[in-house]
Amino acid sequence: MNPFLSPEQKRRRLLAMAVVVAAYVLSFFQRFAPAGIAQDLAASFQTSAASLGVLAATYFYVYTLMQVPTGILVDTLGPRRILFFGGLVAGAGSLLFGMAGSLDAALAGRTLIGLGVSVTFIAMLKIIAVWFEEHRFASVVGLSMLVGNLGSVLAGAPLSALAQATGWRGVFVGVGVVSLALGALAWLLVRDRPPGADGSPQPAHKFDRTVILTGLLRVVKNRATWPTVFVNGGLSGSFFAFGGLWATPFLTQGLGMTRDAATAHLSLYFAGFAVGCLAVGALSDRMRRRKPVVIVSSHIYAAIWLVWLSGVVLPPAATYALFALMGLTTASFTLSWACAKEVNPPALSGMSTSVANMGGFLTGALLQPAVGWIMDQRWSGAMANGARLYAPEDYRWGLLLIASATWIGAAAAWRLRETHCRNIWKENP
Repeated sequence: MNPFLSPEQKRRRLLAMAVVVAAYVLSFFQRFAPAGIAQDLAASFQTSAASLGVLAATYFYVYTLMQVPTGILVDTLGPRRILFFGGLVAGAGSLLFGMAGSLDAALAGRTLIGLGVSVTFIAMLKIIAVWFEEHRFASVVGLSMLVGNLGSVLAGAPLSALAQATGWRGVFVGVGVVSLALGALAWLLVRDRPPGADGSPQPAHKFDRTVILTGLLRVVKNRATWPTVFVNGGLSGSFFAFGGLWATPFLTQGLGMTRDAATAHLSLYFAGFAVGCLAVGALSDRMRRRKPVVIVSSHIYAAIWLVWLSGVVLPPAATYALFALMGLTTASFTLSWACAKEVNPPALSGMSTSVANMGGFLTGALLQPAVGWIMDQRWSGAMANGARLYAPEDYRWGLLLIASATWIGAAAAWRLRETHCRNIWKENP
């Protein structure tokens, strides 16, 4: 990275970051949007809970498969091309999803959305790594994630209100147009790397597929990597499954809340997570410890699930507080990336974080339809406004799967290797 950027180059850097962070906001929105309009989707396609789970989880299937390939594509083609094609694919998927006349068409649209947005996070990390000073990397990433989480907040109450006012289809058509525009802006404004000292473009790094495959095998064979995968899978996977689909239906049908109150809880959940992403990382860095922060946070998060499974009736103030606390403590899974990076060779930091990250997306992809399948087995046949109506007990049996994932993630936190916020891969037995 050239540390001596001219004022014009710094301006271009900020423009590029504005484009990629805006794309990141849309990726978060698309990830959690089904939760805010779950009842609308069920009525539009007259689908079962299991099919609705598959529809939402398709995003995660593609995202999981693309984690490692995206790192390779960003290194070979560069973030500019990847963001351009990703914006076009995600935009086409959102348009198809918004205009879908059948469940199959909606599934195809959701698949394209997942494929298009799966490249955004890794491309953003690459741009930050090559355009910003090394000592600013963590702070720029943290700030970008905080802004990116705005997309998840928008996928709660704001999406629900807009869908009720204009219809959910128009929302996704509009988002598709924005995605296409961001893809075009990426091509116009993003550059893969800053110019050299003489102002000439720097050559791209040569890519050796053998090195990549060898590095991936090294990360996977490292026993210290796997606790980070299970922590990420249990905590973020449950977050994606619940916040990404089942939270609003559970709150409305399972706890008897109005739709507005339910989506307000969801937005607070996401806002708590956004704040937690900064707070958890800052606390860990200040303490110079990773493991205690993850253990305490994950156990609080896992304990809250006992409240939802118990069926106890709580006042609104308590449910809002618990959802905010869930968001804050869920954010502890973000330390799994640091833990994975710090127990593997520094040169394989991208690969190690990608492997850890796969745990969460794979778990979310499996949990969303599995919860629906369990609910379908207990469904009494009741219908309301063209959608299936489930009893509170049906939700609690389904959500038991999500709670189990959180307990597995909390248990795995005890197996994390404490790094004291430094790379210790040479110390691994």
